[in-house]
Amino acid sequence: MSYNILLAEGIHSIAADRLTEQGFHVESIKQALSEQDLIEAAKKFHILGIRSKTEITASVFKEPSILQAIGCFCIGTNQVDLVACNQNGVPVFNAPYSNTRSVAELVIAELISLSRQIFDRSHKAHLGEWVKTADGSNEVRGKNLGIVGYGHIGSQVSILAENLGMKVFYYDVVKKLPLGNAHSCSSLDELLKNSDFVTIHVPESDQTKNLFTKSEFQKMKKGSYLINASRGTVVVIDDLVEALKAKHIAGCAIDVFPIEPSSNKEKFTTPLQGLENVILTPHIGGSTTEAQYAIGIEVAESFLRYIYRGSTLGAVNFPNVDIPLKSNCERIINVHKNEPGVLGEINGIVSKTGANIISQALSTDQNIGYLVMDVEKADAKTLNLEIGKLKRSIRTKLLNLQS
Repeated sequence: MSYNILLAEGIHSIAADRLTEQGFHVESIKQALSEQDLIEAAKKFHILGIRSKTEITASVFKEPSILQAIGCFCIGTNQVDLVACNQNGVPVFNAPYSNTRSVAELVIAELISLSRQIFDRSHKAHLGEWVKTADGSNEVRGKNLGIVGYGHIGSQVSILAENLGMKVFYYDVVKKLPLGNAHSCSSLDELLKNSDFVTIHVPESDQTKNLFTKSEFQKMKKGSYLINASRGTVVVIDDLVEALKAKHIAGCAIDVFPIEPSSNKEKFTTPLQGLENVILTPHIGGSTTEAQYAIGIEVAESFLRYIYRGSTLGAVNFPNVDIPLKSNCERIINVHKNEPGVLGEINGIVSKTGANIISQALSTDQNIGYLVMDVEKADAKTLNLEIGKLKRSIRTKLLNLQS
């Protein structure tokens, strides 16, 4: 099958190169897509790649669509209505590992810069002011770093911080084994009370929205620092501004914001602008050449595994199925509503047609079932058509034929 693939938001060219090598038609654009753009794109493209600015809602599926998979070329997937995609048989892939190091390095650079007031001193030097003093400038060695969220990035920060001689504390709602000499805290309050620096690495969810408010800032040590390179909704900015102006928080580095510009041309404003020892960066935690290259490969490979094998390994909204390809057979994939009796209907078709099943794997979630079935070549086309006719089938296709 000749797939049409659209890559938006300036995704690294390695992704287009990797997909073009396979003979697919790939279009790359730099801008994000509006809702209407997405509706039109879903009529023309089988595969869609985005980053964080394009928001995919259920409206994309209100009109006939050929969309079969979506790739978020970043960690987060909160910009996508994952349930709507799931119910329409569209797996969503992301890149949870590729920019880990880039974000971790930015955090380390920022905590040192905050501790030494690097940005304020540099700004004053640009203005011709010579502020040569040790007042308010400290080493990070021997200080306590509190990490909220001990996942891929948080644990990487932990390793780098220990190598700087810092004492690492962490808190996570999921039990995690410590790396090195890191200490697990039983509560967020315990972490805040003990930390000279607090860095946040949690996903966006109902549980993490407004996680840091006036109450949390008051529990932090006087003169401590906050770093947020996770999600903008985690921190209540007005409460942070109040804590900074009161000198309870000595400084902060913020890379993500509740409301961010939709393009580089749009003006950015935040109440944090103009405050002392505040580092503001435009959501660049994972924006390194190395990270974007690795993300391009990671998500492109997820697309290829899905196209050629029907593998949903790593999909964030789909039952994960990944079985080896077998020789001398054809593969059918079927997405159906997860209701009693569907598998019985499919097996009834298999029995009726006399098809020979080589192997099959089924996995379900609350809404759908995902079936991968290898059959003898002579039986494949008929079986694919008959299964596709079932009222509860959402998507059925023979992998090597045009659907």
